[in-house]
Amino acid sequence: MPKQKKQTKKKPANKSQWKNAAWEGRFNEAADPDAAVFTSSFAFDRALYPYDIQGSIVHAGGLKRAGLLTEAEEKKIVTGLKAIEQEMTHERPADLVGSALQDEDIHMHIERRLVEKIGAVGGKLHTGRSRNDQVALDLRLYLRAETMRTLALIDALQSSLVQRAEGETETYLPGYTHLQQAQPVSLAHQLLAYFEMLERDLGRLQDSLKRLDQMPLGSGALAGNGFALDRAATARALGFSAPTANSLDAVCDRDFAAEFLSAASILMMHLSRWAEDWILWASSEFGYLSLPDRLSTGSSMMPQKKNPDLLELIRGKTGRVYGNLTTLLTVLKGLPLSYNRDLQEDKEPLFDSVRTVQGSLRMMIRLTNAVIFNTENMGTAAKEPLLLATELADYLVSQGLPFRLAHQVVGKIVFSSIKTKKPFTEWDLETFRTFSPLFEKGLFQRITLQSAIRKKGGIGGTALSSVKSQIRRIKKRWA
Repeated sequence: MPKQKKQTKKKPANKSQWKNAAWEGRFNEAADPDAAVFTSSFAFDRALYPYDIQGSIVHAGGLKRAGLLTEAEEKKIVTGLKAIEQEMTHERPADLVGSALQDEDIHMHIERRLVEKIGAVGGKLHTGRSRNDQVALDLRLYLRAETMRTLALIDALQSSLVQRAEGETETYLPGYTHLQQAQPVSLAHQLLAYFEMLERDLGRLQDSLKRLDQMPLGSGALAGNGFALDRAATARALGFSAPTANSLDAVCDRDFAAEFLSAASILMMHLSRWAEDWILWASSEFGYLSLPDRLSTGSSMMPQKKNPDLLELIRGKTGRVYGNLTTLLTVLKGLPLSYNRDLQEDKEPLFDSVRTVQGSLRMMIRLTNAVIFNTENMGTAAKEPLLLATELADYLVSQGLPFRLAHQVVGKIVFSSIKTKKPFTEWDLETFRTFSPLFEKGLFQRITLQSAIRKKGGIGGTALSSVKSQIRRIKKRWA
């Protein structure tokens, strides 16, 4: 009889490099390659590697304190983790492609590399933790560091504003409502308005750090960990005030990230409004400021153009940050307790917003330091007589006329001035008295640019004394 061929065990049809050692014991076939690519987050969550390693080093110390690692094992793990950090800091693009093909996310990448470097003892590091609490920790560490960097940039921008304001306390220009000339203000006063907006942005971000200040590691996948891990000690080692109080909440909420994105959206709204002002000011129609060539762009067709592209991009990128906030809130809105894979979608909007906000702040610092104010054009515009109409009404009020009646009288004066094409600042007393007998010689001292500015000397006003007082308060607070 012919010799029978030896039967061999049939391999799964879709065997590929995507088999994941983290859970292969439960599964009988490798992941579909396309599905593995779709679920992989390594391309973007690699940005968390310094924080993942930081958390892992502290976790190793916690495992040693709990008697789950020997001192030698802990030392070996920490040495391996530090070597991986150095390796990833100097990684080449080709290395990243190779890692992406092997590892689902940054956590599995570091664990795989650790085992490759130090052997089976590296597999002990995941004792008492899940990727669920691991990524929650990494995100908090990342966002804490980036919030502090953002705060430093806001502070630098505020410093630039105060420095420019100090040099422009007696530069005047029209203030606007409805984009119509309203009343004269000092340029310093307008610059300090942006300062106050940034001050509230600073406060919102500082306040968000309070909600960020709880440490989730040790929450496990959702129910806590089954080992005697000292979470309070781990929290202290990582610079948190306390561990999270509820394991379900710790692994599945990202309200701290949404809060950052909310504050970032408001900050970008303020930068966008500021950018819009300066875009208008840089136009030929306004001519209030000039941008240096190095912070401007030209036209590929029109040789005369000098475009405020940095300001326009800041204005445009504001919508991007708004969209990222909406993305995260939408991801979170329907999730049942506790962890769901939807939360993988928290990182890209957060990372993108951090880059966008910090980049916008850096550009605004450069622009604020370098912009050239055309004070002559501003001063000429500030001398428009109609800007003093409210001063006329206030004068009549000081003479005893109710403001609403004073408003009507001055409205008629303005109409007559426009109709006759003769500014009321050039009228004589008798002409004024045809509108109200309350006008007297002292009127002419009131309807000047200097008087209009000087009268606004209360707290928060545009008078020189008020603006200088505001600058002193700012410097005192900083000191």
